[in-house]
Amino acid sequence: MVGGKSVVAYVVAMHTIAVLALDGVIGFDLTTPLEAFGRTRLPDGRSPYRLRVCALSEEVDAGAFTIRAPYGLEALDEADTIIVPGVAAPGTPPPPEVIAGLRRAAEAGTRIASICAGAFVLAAAGLLDGRRATTHWIAAEFLAARYPAVEVDPDVLYVHDGQILTSAGAAAGLDLCLYMIRCDHGSAVAADAARLSVMALEREGGQAQFIVHEQPPTPRGSLLEPVLRWMEDNSARDLTLDEIAAHAGMSSRTLNRRFREQTGTTPLQWLHRARIRRAQHLLETTTHPVDRIAMQVGFGSPTAFRDRFKRVAGLSPNAYRRAFR
Repeated sequence: MVGGKSVVAYVVAMHTIAVLALDGVIGFDLTTPLEAFGRTRLPDGRSPYRLRVCALSEEVDAGAFTIRAPYGLEALDEADTIIVPGVAAPGTPPPPEVIAGLRRAAEAGTRIASICAGAFVLAAAGLLDGRRATTHWIAAEFLAARYPAVEVDPDVLYVHDGQILTSAGAAAGLDLCLYMIRCDHGSAVAADAARLSVMALEREGGQAQFIVHEQPPTPRGSLLEPVLRWMEDNSARDLTLDEIAAHAGMSSRTLNRRFREQTGTTPLQWLHRARIRRAQHLLETTTHPVDRIAMQVGFGSPTAFRDRFKRVAGLSPNAYRRAFR
């Protein structure tokens, strides 16, 4: 009782994420989920995630340095999500205790994800058998040959197959983390996490766009960044390819080519995705009717909006609102 009034205390259940550090762990892969989930905040400022780095032994060889893991493998049993970063020698069989822990977690329904060559660990545990999965494009052929029961897709940034998620290499691990944040808490929270990471919430295309170029350019910091920002700001308008090209100061053909190189998609497809992102935010944060949102984000036809939204988000606008408001 406070001042004669009863006060109800609410305990927020945090989502526990165990990041598994194996000997030879790739430092970039290990820290990506720690940064992405650790900096995520809900609209009221609370952190929705509890992070635990766990390992078979207290000290883990990470190549150029050694890390000390504060948790043992028992953290796998207590986690809501397990993330397995890549290791420098993916062909090395994981310790039996690790395989047993991952299988036990999978049987309990725990969400399990891998980053880069971490897919080899999941495959060794049999968790990818009969599933579609991905890994770094340079190791995809090796993964497919070593584990023929796995349907390896080398062209995508990440794969979500039931309770198992896998990502391609390096920055694709951040794509995967942002996707999981969005699944957990909606696009507005994920967009904030993406901004903190100086990262687009969604990147079009897949690994194929990176295989062609040794050092592929990215939209942020590139020549396309100003026009992308302008398109985002003007996405509700009926923009044409010629108008976008004129604003970018290049021909339509050159604009298309640079978009393909740097975003993996076309200008108009990118614009549609920007409109859908804006629609997701409005569905989550307003009570506006779907037809009104369709007009607000630049779709002249509510039917076309519903069709496009379902292709992009995987569910109808109304179903999305029910899931994420």
